[in-house]
Amino acid sequence: MTRTPYCSGSEGREAWPQSRVGDGMRILVIEDDAKTADYILKGLGEAGHRADHAVDGREGLHRATGGEYDALIVDRMLPGLDGLSIVRAIRAADMTVPVLILSALAHVDERVTGLRAGGDDYLTKPFAFSELLARLEALLRRPHAIAQQTVLTVGDLSMDLLARRVVRAGQPIELRPQEYKLLEYLLRHAGDVVTRTMLFEGVWDFHFDPQTNVVDVHVSRLRQKIDKGFDKPLIHTHRGGGYSIRAD
Repeated sequence: MTRTPYCSGSEGREAWPQSRVGDGMRILVIEDDAKTADYILKGLGEAGHRADHAVDGREGLHRATGGEYDALIVDRMLPGLDGLSIVRAIRAADMTVPVLILSALAHVDERVTGLRAGGDDYLTKPFAFSELLARLEALLRRPHAIAQQTVLTVGDLSMDLLARRVVRAGQPIELRPQEYKLLEYLLRHAGDVVTRTMLFEGVWDFHFDPQTNVVDVHVSRLRQKIDKGFDKPLIHTHRGGGYSIRAD
């Protein structure tokens, strides 16, 4: 008999794929819909993972912060406490556990909101379990060192994300909030050319071209603080392309 992927209201089930992650992982599923939760829990179990289940947001947050989980699967719309609030809370607690958000809200703005809240991936309903498992395994393969990085460094410049302190060659550098966000974005893309469009979206949260030179003005101010008085410039302009930060 042909098995069909999950969709809301369907009685079909797809054949459960085997996990490609070597060791079984402990996963918390925060999902209030019993049918969806049963579908996910059964699939994870048959793929070799151990899964716990929370039926609402408050229980989910309590279990997420009190247990040792390798990953969380969080429904976005939950009773008691919504999924994005859960994700924001665990990120505020400096928890780096991978989070896969599930949601029926499929618009690109909704996906962006979920990722910016701290989610590592976003899967829309209806979904096939094989895709959920593949996305989950991709998250579990990511090195923990990347998720736990709290200091960004290029050359003799470093940014301590926890202390919100910037130092170059041992000299503290005072930055305004927007300058700090701009530098953080450049450091997270160190060595890459970052376009003005990327900066508009990543730093100013503009999803359109405001037809201003705000990016160039802020980069110029940042360059004055980061590079002025030092032998080697770190911020570079790429004509017609954008900017990059690198030590060479």
